Amino acid sequence: MAYNRSERLMKLSERLRLYNQNSKIEELGTDNSNSNSIRSKSNRAAVLVCLFEDPQENLRVILTKRASTLSSYSGEVALPGGKVEEGDADDIETALREAEEEIGLDRSLVDVVTVLESFTAKKGITVIPVVGILWDRSAFNPLINAAEVASIFDAPLEMFLKDENRREQEFEHMGDKYVIHFFDHQTENEKYIIWAFTAAILIKAASIVYQRPPDFQERRPRFWNRSRQ
Repeated sequence: MAYNRSERLMKLSERLRLYNQNSKIEELGTDNSNSNSIRSKSNRAAVLVCLFEDPQENLRVILTKRASTLSSYSGEVALPGGKVEEGDADDIETALREAEEEIGLDRSLVDVVTVLESFTAKKGITVIPVVGILWDRSAFNPLINAAEVASIFDAPLEMFLKDENRREQEFEHMGDKYVIHFFDHQTENEKYIIWAFTAAILIKAASIVYQRPPDFQERRPRFWNRSRQ
């Protein structure tokens, strides 16, 4: 199943598979320290950083706008994903299942290539970013779950390393001064603001993909780096 796999994207895929040195490629995302009892807890989640190439061979990432009726983070931009469920084998399974439930992304279309370091949200939930490649974008026909998702769109991954269309605001938490980044993205139909936790994950993913730091200082809050793996 070759689709239109560019040489550039194939090389990227090979490099990202080697990123997570703590796991064998065929066992990617399986953390032997996580027993079923740990994974069944409600303080763990996974999101899918799903990348694809546009006709100009630019890398883009799939994003959603959360439904306004949700009890948490309503109306905000997010990566497809959610909390671990009892039957999920690992973080990869969680991310793929949630993407399928939220936007109808058939997991067979996604080639998972790496799992990034965890982030811990302010409420104590550990979030695992799972990076996958959608080789054939035309094969993905979104089916939005209106109870969870208001809309789906995509954005260029490299924008999360650039100072263009970016704003920032400084905050302080328990003596820790940090910066929250806001990225403005305009589609044909709507203007989206990608910020805070989602922006931080995408800055990290873009830094790894493009092998360079962002054009700005991150200054993340310390509590985002607390690992509960």
